[in-house]
Amino acid sequence: MCGIIGIIGKEQASDALVDGLKRLEYRGYDSAGIATLHNGQIERRRAEGKIKNLVTRISEQPVQGRTGIGHTRWATHGVPNEENAHPHSTERVAIVHNGIIENFQELRKELVQAGCNLASDTDTEIIVHLIDQQLIAGKSPIEATGLVLKRLTGAFALGVIFAGEENLMIAARKGSPLAIGIGDGESYLGSDAIALAPLTQKIIYLDDGDWAVITSDFIQIFDAEDNEVEREIKTSALSGAAIGKGGYRHFMLKEIYEQPQVIGDTLHSYINPTTRTVALPALNFDLASIKKMTLIACGSSYIACLIAKYWLEQIARISVEVDIASEFRYRESVMEEGGAALFISQSGETIDTLAALRYAKSQNQHILSVVNSPESAIARESDAVFHSNAGPEIGVASTKALTTQLTVLACFCVALAKARGKITDEEQAHLTNALTEIPAHAAEILNHDERIAEIASSIYESRDALYLGRGTSYAVALEGALKLKEISYIHAEGYAAGEMKHGPIALIDEDMPVIVIAPTDHLLDKTISNVEQVMARGGRLIFLSDEQGAARIDDQQAQTITLPTVDPFVAPILYTIPVQLLAYHVAVLKGTDVDQPRNLAKSVTVE
Repeated sequence: MCGIIGIIGKEQASDALVDGLKRLEYRGYDSAGIATLHNGQIERRRAEGKIKNLVTRISEQPVQGRTGIGHTRWATHGVPNEENAHPHSTERVAIVHNGIIENFQELRKELVQAGCNLASDTDTEIIVHLIDQQLIAGKSPIEATGLVLKRLTGAFALGVIFAGEENLMIAARKGSPLAIGIGDGESYLGSDAIALAPLTQKIIYLDDGDWAVITSDFIQIFDAEDNEVEREIKTSALSGAAIGKGGYRHFMLKEIYEQPQVIGDTLHSYINPTTRTVALPALNFDLASIKKMTLIACGSSYIACLIAKYWLEQIARISVEVDIASEFRYRESVMEEGGAALFISQSGETIDTLAALRYAKSQNQHILSVVNSPESAIARESDAVFHSNAGPEIGVASTKALTTQLTVLACFCVALAKARGKITDEEQAHLTNALTEIPAHAAEILNHDERIAEIASSIYESRDALYLGRGTSYAVALEGALKLKEISYIHAEGYAAGEMKHGPIALIDEDMPVIVIAPTDHLLDKTISNVEQVMARGGRLIFLSDEQGAARIDDQQAQTITLPTVDPFVAPILYTIPVQLLAYHVAVLKGTDVDQPRNLAKSVTVE
């Protein structure tokens, strides 16, 4: 996750930009940079490493100007060096960017053929050159940016400034959050309000697809169809906690909505969009030598393991065992020497998972981990660490931490399959393409929030709920049930749909909501058969599928949530989002403490 800050001010902007970056440093600190406008020209300073290195650079080479943009980066695509640090610029335009540009290859090829000299390994730089081309062709900054935005596919947040335009900044948001601050004859831009807190309390949160023309005294906002729109000006609270919610009612909702961005950040860490390959951190053993894998975790991370088991067995063709950490540590499992054990933990401090790791290490296993805290105990004791770039997750119920874990596991599966010779280069390219499409699809799913809230209002008074799915959707059903239990306190169970007639079908009546996860895949026909059994018994069916699946359900007997059509490989990542939203809206209607549900804690560090 990266941080963006922008200022059109009355005073020199450099110090305020750096201060904003310090407030955003939790989002990343592999490199940082600022760009300002002075005497009609762009001045830029960047530095590898933490923001203190940028401060040193600026003290040695000061920059002037009342208008500027800044960026703190968690290295995603491209190594963490000064060349890949933001802002990226030409002599006419400078840009800071969060997100992922899916059609990067196509656009990059076009620019190279046009003779552009690309200086970095990032997808961000193509945006700079595309806008620059339009400016050279005589387009105004607003016209140039508007044209280029139409060409970008993916999820992104942008801040753009132009040489000779000290009173102009352009912002754009698709999938990644972005806020505009309003001051007294000044305007600001930030990834969230925490960066803008010292500058203003008046905040405009851009809607998905919005882009804005910002000057010192007015803000003009357009939607994705270029219609001029108005967005509410909100007054942020003084407390850090309230500001950290970014205008959302709860941290959980904010973190659900951050998923297009953080999934994109995670993909950038592992996928090279130019070669359509996956690159893992350096390992001290041959990945192809692994004969068996053991996946271990707790809670939602355990559910991530279940989904990864399907991926690894079907695609990498390797034997996989999955276990709950609290059970595994006491089972005295026999582990074949030379196997690999992979541990998943958001905090990296979960005591049961850490104990299981130490047992596996005593059994001469290669130790791998997926964590969101690279300095944690689990990370320190692992042979290799795969970082999930979720950023801080305040809500106790895991949302973005889970989907970024799944994103890492999907990338790992592709890399392992290729190392074992189980997929071709073409198959690897297909799978990585499907992965790079996730952020945009995730943003599209969030547009169904009102529909999901409407469905929540019809079930929030239920005492029980049943979630069904097959294949990886079975694991999503488990996650949906877990989320509902965690934050709404409604008893819910997730079942493999084929097991319904072996017991749970006895529970189905007109008072039992049955939530079915059914993307179009090779198991859809069998899932539809189970759905018909639910409807025949009067069950209150809620059906999650794409257009093809939804068309097969009688909408007089079911409430449907129609989701994007996606490759079955990535469906479990995306279908996790609507079950999170359903649980959230049910909990809000019930009046529970969404962010801090009773009896739960974010990190379980005791047995």
